[in-house]
This record gives sequence, C-alpha cells and structure tokens, in this order.
Amino acid sequence: FPEMLSNPRLMSVQRTLNVVMNQNVSLSCHSDSGSPPVTYTLFKHNQKVSTLNRPDLTPALFNLTIKSAGDVGEYKCKAENKVSSGGKYSNSLNFTLIEPISKPVLSSPTSQAKKGQNVTLSCLSENGSLPITYIFFKGKQNISPPVKMHKREAAVIFLCISSSSDFGTYKCRAENSFHNNTKYSNSFNFTLAEDRSHSQPLIISLGLILLLFIIGFALAIPFFIIPSYKASE
Repeated sequence: FPEMLSNPRLMSVQRTLNVVMNQNVSLSCHSDSGSPPVTYTLFKHNQKVSTLNRPDLTPALFNLTIKSAGDVGEYKCKAENKVSSGGKYSNSLNFTLIEPISKPVLSSPTSQAKKGQNVTLSCLSENGSLPITYIFFKGKQNISPPVKMHKREAAVIFLCISSSSDFGTYKCRAENSFHNNTKYSNSFNFTLAEDRSHSQPLIISLGLILLLFIIGFALAIPFFIIPSYKASE
C-alpha cells in the first residue's frame, strides 16, 4: 500500500550557513520514508523558489546563488506524494551573509602625553560582519587580550605612559568569521608633551627684560633726541 512521507530534512551541502556575496550554495531536501515518486518544493519566506521531482527516495538538490542580502532569508522545503495530503514540511534554515572587514582605524583623543599620564586607544572597522575581534599591539607585541565586539563600536584599551618606551608605535588588528580576512590599522605614536611648568618662568623672565628695555628706551628719548634737535637749530 502507498506509504505517507516522513517530514523531510533540509540541510546545507556545504555544512555551513555562513555565505558570501555571489556564492553558489546547494540545499538538500530528503524524506527518509514514504512511497515514491516524491515532489520537493523549496520555499524562501513562504515564496516558492523551485520544484523538483524524484522517482525514488533520493534527496532533491536545490542550487542557489547568493546575489543579495535578500537571499539569506529563511528556507524550508515541502515533500509530497500521492498519499501525503497537503505535503510534509521540513525544518527551516537561515544563511548568514559574511562581509569582509575594512581596514580598522586606530585613534586616541590625544597624541601628546606626559610620563605617568593615562591614555586611551580605540580601534574600529567601519565595515564587516559582526562580531569583530580586535587586538592591540605595540611594535610586534600584543598588549591586550582579544576584544570581541558584537556591535559597531570601537574597542578601547587604557594605557599608562610610564616610561620612554611607551612612546613607541601602536597598531591594532581586526578580524571576523570571513575566511582569511585579517586587517591591520594605521600606526599611531604618542609624543612627549612639553612641560609648561619649566617653560613659563623663562617666558615671564624674557617678557620682563623686554619690558624694561622698552621703558629704558622711552626714558632715554628726552636726553638724546631732544638735545640733538636743539643743537641742529
């Protein structure tokens, strides 16, 4: 006697649901039991995508191309035979579109610092699929554990400029789940801020000397310029 179909299973042949733009993917839909022939229909957001007929219980393979963000919605398939009224529906699958990250930007509110000063560094990639993991470096040595950001926000670390070596070159690295996609930032250097506590007395002293010179010159005018003018008469 004809046997009713079991609920089909929908699987990604690639064994991953992470995809990139313009990638070709295959979905397998298969009922383990039931009387053939079987008609399989693939749906995306309840809209029919394709229909395949199988004379036996071999899986139906649906080939797709991810051309836009709209192609990563929810997929389901339906299996039908002569005794499965209304058909049997599978589990749902959702692809995740993975976008490569852009070069991160390393910045700080200040580029000048004094010894003993606390400073911050922030690293941000404007584009790329989340989450993004950031690591900070000074020279070639990492100075922070990996910082994973699940929002489009900068990763921030706090530093203390305690010695001259802390004025070296800093960089950060960003990566996400896109295969072989790691980007390094621009270089950033702190410079030693001028200590105004030492320069201010010197500036004040020079200003006083200049002021005394101007006053002295003004007082000397009546003694040198006026008598020479009378002599010429």
